[in-house]
Amino acid sequence: MDPAATAVRDTLSEVTSHNSLSATKLCIAELGRQLEQRFRAGEDIDVLVRARAAAIDELVRYAWRQSGAAERGRASLVAVGGYGRGELHPYSDIDVTLLVDERPEQADWISEFLTALWDCGLEIGHSVRTIGDCRIESAADVTVVTTLMESRLLDGDEARYRAMLNAIGPTEVWDSKAFFEAKSEEQRQRHARYDDSAYNLEPNVKGSPGGLRDIQMVSWVAHRHFGSSRLSELVGHGFLTPGQLQILEDGRRFLWRVRFGLHCITGRAENRLLFDHQKQLAELLGYEDARYTLAVEQMMQRYYRTVRELSRVNEMLLQLFEEAILLDQEAPAELLNPRFKVRNGYLQTTSDYVFADDPSALLEMFVLLQQNESLRGVSAWTIGLLRRNLHLIDDEFRNSPKNHRLFVKIISASKGVTHELSRMNRYGVLGLYIPAFGRIVGRMQFDLFHAYTVDEHTLMVVSNLRKLALARFDHELPAVSSVMQSLERPELAYLSGLFHDIAKGRGGDHSKLGAVDAEAFCLEHGLEAGDAELVAWLVRHHLLLSMTAQKKDLSDPDVIQKFARIVKTKTRLDHLYVLTVADVRGTNPRLWNAWKASLFSELYRLTVTALERGLDDPADSDEMIDVTRKHAIQETTSTGVDDTARDPVWSILTDEHFLRYRPEEIAWQTRVLHRFGLDGACYDIDTNAKTVAIFLYTPRRYRTFADTTAFLDDLGIGVQDARIVAATNGYSLDTYVVSETARERLADIRERLDRLIKTAMDPSADWQPTVNRRRSRRARVFDTAIDVRFSADEGGRTVLELDCGDHPGLLSSVGEVFAENNVNISMAKIVTIGEKAEDVFYLTDLDDTPLSDAHCERLRRRLIEKLTS
Repeated sequence: MDPAATAVRDTLSEVTSHNSLSATKLCIAELGRQLEQRFRAGEDIDVLVRARAAAIDELVRYAWRQSGAAERGRASLVAVGGYGRGELHPYSDIDVTLLVDERPEQADWISEFLTALWDCGLEIGHSVRTIGDCRIESAADVTVVTTLMESRLLDGDEARYRAMLNAIGPTEVWDSKAFFEAKSEEQRQRHARYDDSAYNLEPNVKGSPGGLRDIQMVSWVAHRHFGSSRLSELVGHGFLTPGQLQILEDGRRFLWRVRFGLHCITGRAENRLLFDHQKQLAELLGYEDARYTLAVEQMMQRYYRTVRELSRVNEMLLQLFEEAILLDQEAPAELLNPRFKVRNGYLQTTSDYVFADDPSALLEMFVLLQQNESLRGVSAWTIGLLRRNLHLIDDEFRNSPKNHRLFVKIISASKGVTHELSRMNRYGVLGLYIPAFGRIVGRMQFDLFHAYTVDEHTLMVVSNLRKLALARFDHELPAVSSVMQSLERPELAYLSGLFHDIAKGRGGDHSKLGAVDAEAFCLEHGLEAGDAELVAWLVRHHLLLSMTAQKKDLSDPDVIQKFARIVKTKTRLDHLYVLTVADVRGTNPRLWNAWKASLFSELYRLTVTALERGLDDPADSDEMIDVTRKHAIQETTSTGVDDTARDPVWSILTDEHFLRYRPEEIAWQTRVLHRFGLDGACYDIDTNAKTVAIFLYTPRRYRTFADTTAFLDDLGIGVQDARIVAATNGYSLDTYVVSETARERLADIRERLDRLIKTAMDPSADWQPTVNRRRSRRARVFDTAIDVRFSADEGGRTVLELDCGDHPGLLSSVGEVFAENNVNISMAKIVTIGEKAEDVFYLTDLDDTPLSDAHCERLRRRLIEKLTS
């Protein structure tokens, strides 16, 4: 018996009636303390989990005897569920069934038993059932029969317990076929609750794909079909190899350590690997920061790689069970070629030596899956055979021209590209064929920006590119799809997606390092030098379009010209455009929005124009202003605003206004000002476009940015872009592009805008909105350093780049500092990257000139002081 259980037994043997409760509570507390101490010392997790169960057995039996039930033989005490398996983590539920011959009319002894355990602080789940109840409830609910299958008799009549097991056996309820189908559906639904991904940033150790439930799923099906109570028995049945058994057992032990550690850290039954706990857990498990990888990232990569292996073994074993339980074992096979055949819809090798005789079959298999859409997948035995032959993917294999042709065939196929790349990753082929890819498998980045592991994100980017190439998805992003479908060789885009993040975690610039890998790979695989150079260029510059569109002033001709000089050709631009859209959409599901789409589209359009006119003949500001005026006249005229109405409004607009705003925006503002007049403040909200925009016309008041962003932030509405342009009459015309959540809060926005307008016109009615929202739980985990940088742009403005932790009230606080320091904002580009803000402000002093060095330094010090207070 484990020392923990022995200690509990010895303590309880000395307990007297008058000190029973307090002594038992102390006993439980000491048990927890000792087990945690042993865990921190690195003791075998199997021993600890079973030691706690054995110790709790002593406590439960003690309470059972104290209730008098044992002496009177009224019931059998049965441990069920995880407790029935003899596995308890520090705060796991303790589930018992009281098995009775008939339901008692008076149950004082049951209440006494349960109350004694509850009073001691144990979380007890219980049921009282007759054998008949067990049979009826098991027949109605597969979860009940699963719970009772995993049971142990703790005390009472063993014959009664055995009769219950017979009553719920596969000959009575849920034969192995029905049980398998029900549990398979249960697993599908559970996986769907976790987005069918094992790579969520905050996975659930029990329920997420590849988690402990997936291991238990295999055990349950094996138990029902074979009567096997241990996974090791599946080796004897030919369903598991010793190596696969080792994967399951090692994976379970690792997940048990993670779960045990989570319970210790949180002091509760916590199974979610929340950001709040990941760093502390990594330290508890002995991980240390390395030169290029944080301890928490090492731990999470181990987690993701573990659950990936467990998911694969789960998939393979359930397929084996399906073949054994549901499918026709005598079904004839259809020969595809000398190496592969099809039986029951699954691809199989024709012999156990196919891969050994011809290692190229390890890639040929995925080509066949692309070419034969009717295939349901790969047979479980063939998956196992493939895994046992992965060692064949060595340098000789990677240098084989035949294998190069097969890989190019896979990535150039008209269908099944991302499906088979994902399958290759799941089976371990892709990371061996491209070793650099193998290093990013399961790699996470400890932030809120990247929602997936690097390999999962990479395959998602390729998947997004594939969707753009397929006409059936044109309705999602018609303009981007049109560009993608115009590419002569779409596989070059897929290769750029496959390699764009492949050098993450190596140190240095991952874009430059990845470009070297990409070009070498393309040349080795027979691509022409020009194509290889294009893929490498895309990898090197895959962040260029996104960062330019989100952080630069696209109304500045110099910005467009500089970007066009880097891109040089429309072919590069087209590829970069589709890659950028696919990349952003595959980074975080919350990241893509209509505003980003419009920014990327605008930069693409302006760059096409610049390339068409020639890099040696750039457009200047005057030309852009004239073009905007011309189109704005057309826009206003088409909406019924003639010269008589338009001219008074335009008389207060500066050339800068026609440079900073698009024609349709100027037409909208013109209609608003014509309707309300120029002598008072007004506002309007445009919800007709894909984005939501707020237009403000107020006396030039330097707190307007701070107050507007404050009330929007308090309503949970994010600002994505702000343009503030002075009019010639002492007023300011401000436009805020805000998040889509604004559509649900329009009444609140209007109410606060009314107050803002009143304050702008009457300083005595001063209103300074406050932000009462709290920083999110996830964001509070991170401590981002504040970095303030200044530079100058060609338009005579000072550019302030602010990197810091994002939090409610950030923009308002920045706006207050600007107002205090006599700084005028002409534009704000708001970029939120997970928990981090990377905002850019275009500033002048009150005389509309760039800030002096001394002014910049004062502003820097005050911003840091404000944002750290």
